[in-house]
Order: sequence, then C-alpha cells, then structure tokens
Amino acid sequence: MLHLFPSINNSVQSIRFKTLNPCISLSRLCHFKAKRGFDSLNQTSSVQNSVAVFWDLDNKPPNAFPPFEAVVKLKTAASSFGVVRSMVAYANQHSFSYVPKAVREQRRERKLLNQLENKGVIKSIDPYVCKVCGRRFYTNEKLVNHFKQIHEREHQKRVNQIESARGSRRVKLVVKYSMKMEKYKNAAREVLTPKVGYGLADELKRAGFWVGTVSNRPQAADVALRDHMVDVMDKRKAECLMLVSDDSDFVGVLKEAKLRCLKTVVVGDADDGALKRVADAGFSWTEILKGKAKKEAVSVVGKWKDRVILKKLEWTYDPEVERKLYGSEGMFDDESEDLDFDGSDDGNSSDYIHKEDSGAWWELDTESDADSSKSQ
Repeated sequence: MLHLFPSINNSVQSIRFKTLNPCISLSRLCHFKAKRGFDSLNQTSSVQNSVAVFWDLDNKPPNAFPPFEAVVKLKTAASSFGVVRSMVAYANQHSFSYVPKAVREQRRERKLLNQLENKGVIKSIDPYVCKVCGRRFYTNEKLVNHFKQIHEREHQKRVNQIESARGSRRVKLVVKYSMKMEKYKNAAREVLTPKVGYGLADELKRAGFWVGTVSNRPQAADVALRDHMVDVMDKRKAECLMLVSDDSDFVGVLKEAKLRCLKTVVVGDADDGALKRVADAGFSWTEILKGKAKKEAVSVVGKWKDRVILKKLEWTYDPEVERKLYGSEGMFDDESEDLDFDGSDDGNSSDYIHKEDSGAWWELDTESDADSSKSQ
C-alpha cells in the first residue's frame, strides 16, 4: 500500500526519523531562526576572545632563530591573550631570498664536514638514515645524492601526474599520494638545501601563517600589512591585535585600534620604541622565546578585565533615561511653579517662628515650660 503512495511513504519515514532523532527534527524545524541566533552568539563569543597576529617580515625577520620554532613560540604567547584566529605575514621578494648570517655559517660548516667525511678524516658515529626509504649511509653526501636521484624524481613525477589530471581523477591522485608527499617534504626539509633563501615562507606556512609576497618597492609590505589590519578592524574579526614590528609607521594604526576599543600588543626589540609607547603591552623576541611573555600576559589580561568592569560601573548622565525613570517629578515641578511665593500671609507664620525661636537652640524644654506653652 505504501509503495502505491510514495508521498505517504516519505512522510512515514520522516516521522520515524523524527521520533528516533528528536534533536535533529527540532533543529530542522527551527533551521533558519535557530541558525541566525546561534551564529550571532558564536560570532560575538568568538570576537570577544579572538587575536589576530600581524608580522612585518621586512622589519623584523627571525634571523637569529629558526622560523618554525619562532612561530610556535609566538603563537603560544598570542594564545595567552585569547584564541588566535588569524596569522598574517607580509614581505617583499628580497626578504624571502635573503639568507641570514647564522644560516650561512651552518651551511659552510656542513660543507666542510662533508669534505672531511669524503676524505676519511672523520667518521660519523651514527649512520645517516633516509627518512623516506630507511636506507643507511656513512656520509652525508651519499645520502643527499641518493635523495636527489631517487626520491626527488619520484616526487616530481607525482606532482606532474597530479597537475596533468582533471576532475575526479585529480582528487583521487591527491588522496593517493598525500601521505607520500607529506613524508617526502618532512625528509627533504632536513636533507636538501633550499634553492632560494632558507625556506622562510615554507616554514611560516607550515606553522599556520598566511604569507603575502609584495613587490620590492619601498614600504610596499607596510602598506599591505596596514590595509590588512584596517580591514580586520572594520569587520570586527578580532578584539586583540598583535603586531611584530619596530616600524614607527604603524603608530597611526595602533592609535586607531585603541580608539575602536581594541587591545594592542607589540613584539619588537626596541625597548622604548614608538609602538610600545602606544600599545597596551610590549615584549621582545627574547621574552617570547623564553616564555616570559606568556607569564606576563596573565597580568595584562587581568588589567584588561578590571578596565572593562570599571567601565561598566561608570555612571553617565543620559537625559532621556532619567526622564523615563523619574518622569513623575516633572508633575511636581509644574505644580510648584503655579504656587505664589510673594511673601504675603496673615502674620500667623511669623508669630509661630518667633515662638519657636524664643529660646536658645541648646536649651531643652522642661516639663514646666511644656505645660505653660499648652496653657497659653
């Protein structure tokens, strides 16, 4: 019977589904109304504790520290002020191609060790293990050659195969090779030397940053970063802004953020810089890496909470609110204006005042005085 009437069959199945899943059925009935309310609550709660990190790589690159470790420490410190919602970094092409002095010295030392290992002067205690296939080598140069000849070619073949595919076939190839490509990238990070720079952009992306590359024009990165900060403030995507820079050109943006009642934190090496004087809190790279900033962030957040509580307790005069709360007093004011206070009376009030003021104010009335006043 139900097969003859598909609409009845569908209704019966929907009733069974609703009885088995009452919560889901309620959410479907209240889909549009509930979604609007819950979304607004989630947006307000997310904005109240959200933090946005902005990094000026042209002004403050992590030269003395490994990029990935620096980002992890920075994110840990930023999470002390709230939930980190976005991390943005801008730099020109020269910043990504530049190799710091510490990295150049490490590469020079590695090259010297390879020469000594090839000549047999020194020998590594532990063999060099390939993290892709597990093969062992007694010299680092043999490991690098093995990695380039086998694994780098295999990786390039996979990439070309994925790029040439289209549609569902491409999706299947990405799923098929995802584990192998991730394994290759982790191994290549330790074995191969980056062809350009020292892998700053890749390390920042691996740590969760969105990296933007601008032209080599002067102040191009500052303009792009400033526009991104203003866009975040306009859309109210964050309540706290953390800026990694020592450039005084960002003073105007921080002042604008404070006018919009946003919290500001600056990370830079300048102890008495212009940015730290404007911001609510300031830390150095050393404090970030040692974890000192995370400990001091507790007191900073406590001061912010106290400020919010005191702001709620402040009383401000609003004539419309006062008129609504105490609107009845206006009736008495109008009636009092109609009264005549020209001073004309029948003289009884002056006699009463004279009688009351006949004695000194410090003298108490005795019983005899009270009886005499009653008899009069």
